[in-house]
Amino acid sequence: MGPAVHPRVSGAPAHGLPTRAGVGPSCVGLPAGPWPTITDFLVEHFPAISRATWLARMASGQVADEFGVAVTPGRAYQGHMRVYYYRDVPDEPLIPFEARVVFQDRHLVVADKPHFLPVTPSGPYLQQTLLVRLKNALAIDTLVPIHRIDRETAGLVMFSVEPAERDAYQALFRQHAIEKHYEAIAPWHAGHRFPMVRTSRIVQDEPFFRQREAAGEPNSETRIELMEKRGDLARYALSPVTGRKHQLRVHMNALGVPILNDRMYPPVSPTPADDYSFPLQLLARSIAFTDPVTGQGRRFESAFKLQH
Repeated sequence: MGPAVHPRVSGAPAHGLPTRAGVGPSCVGLPAGPWPTITDFLVEHFPAISRATWLARMASGQVADEFGVAVTPGRAYQGHMRVYYYRDVPDEPLIPFEARVVFQDRHLVVADKPHFLPVTPSGPYLQQTLLVRLKNALAIDTLVPIHRIDRETAGLVMFSVEPAERDAYQALFRQHAIEKHYEAIAPWHAGHRFPMVRTSRIVQDEPFFRQREAAGEPNSETRIELMEKRGDLARYALSPVTGRKHQLRVHMNALGVPILNDRMYPPVSPTPADDYSFPLQLLARSIAFTDPVTGQGRRFESAFKLQH
């Protein structure tokens, strides 16, 4: 008796599964190992997902290998292969704020993101993300963010349209060939002199989603200027030279002037839930660069305003 033949998932490309409702499939690599079936591996590797859930996904064609061939419940395990599947997010919270597209051509999309909207799917957010909303609205499955800003931060985010051009745009950030300017509202501190440059080493903290400054060679740099003082608060212009996770929030907190309404810096345990009445007062205000594909000078500005 020959080996079992598994059909291709309907509509699946040769590299896995197609985009569905603006969401691309998740991927897991299969290492060498003793699991009897791929199902057994998935159940062990993802303890929060029940066997019944995996079987239901397989029955509806939501699990396939890297060649687009369906993964069935009894399919024998094969290491050194990738498996694609759709992630479900039950009871996904609705984000009641909308982004707007400020620029679009066949190379680039620039969106103005509201506070609280994640850029890409993660955790409890899937459909309620900037990337998925744009894919659905613009019908561009190849859209990929060139950079990211925090979910709590509002402002400009750039997306590449053509996969072949993606690295050229991402190189702008690697080579510091792009001007990024943020605004923030934070306490006034009479002991600081502006403008100033903050450099430090930023490392992962506990829990994993927080960052902190640590001793050692600096890996982050932010230029900080005072725009105006209003009583006990001030408006600051922040220009990150590097792009470490939470860099602006970590630097401002380390200076003793944490950004207004920041739920994580300084650390509070447990982290407070979102309160839409008090958005983080941090805005990705403008971005400027020479387009590496067209050679044109580009400058974009956010239409959002901070509250204070």
